[in-house]
Amino acid sequence: MSQRFLFPRWTNKFLALLGFLILAGGAYASVLFLGVTSPETLNTGYRPLQPIPFSHALHAGELKMDCKYCHVSVDKSAHSQIPATQTCINCHSPKTGANGAPKLSAIHSESPKLKPLRESWRTGESVDWVRIHRLPDYVYFNHSAHVNRGVSCVSCHGRVDQMEVVHQAKNQSMAWCLDCHRNPEPHLRPVDQVTNLAWTAGGEKEQLELGKKLRAENNINPQTNCAVCHR
Repeated sequence: MSQRFLFPRWTNKFLALLGFLILAGGAYASVLFLGVTSPETLNTGYRPLQPIPFSHALHAGELKMDCKYCHVSVDKSAHSQIPATQTCINCHSPKTGANGAPKLSAIHSESPKLKPLRESWRTGESVDWVRIHRLPDYVYFNHSAHVNRGVSCVSCHGRVDQMEVVHQAKNQSMAWCLDCHRNPEPHLRPVDQVTNLAWTAGGEKEQLELGKKLRAENNINPQTNCAVCHR
């Protein structure tokens, strides 16, 4: 009669560790799922309040300020820079001169809405802007690579020049990005029109014809393998 096999006693500790790892893995997966589906990443319409009520409809729309005046690095680096306080002060200088006059342009220099800007200028601390468009940390996106090939700001951010309060206009999911990489023609335009959010090629037919022409001329062949974005 054969004896029944018994696991060594030390395996009891291993089972406890295995149970802990399973629970920890489940908790991590839950947090990851909540993170990548949060309003900051996927939810169209995410519209946080900002410390200063900046109107893109006024500045970019009515006043026709170019996107690159504030977001100066959008065509030079992977990241689109949040405008520095100095940029805003160029137009909204507080009255700090010897005779109480502003040093620079004095548009709404005493507006209570611009108090955080004046405080930032005085202390050197950045304005606590709330980020709206945020991809997961494991996703690499290069703004300059897209902007310099004719992909307009409007393709990812919508008609920001018509927004009093900026919101997330597109869901920016992986499937959404892949759709553009597989079929970029609807999103291509002349590079000098990238920041002209109101520009159109005409109708859908005209846009597709122009997109095919620009894709061939500029040798635009977006990749769809995982290593392009997940580095």
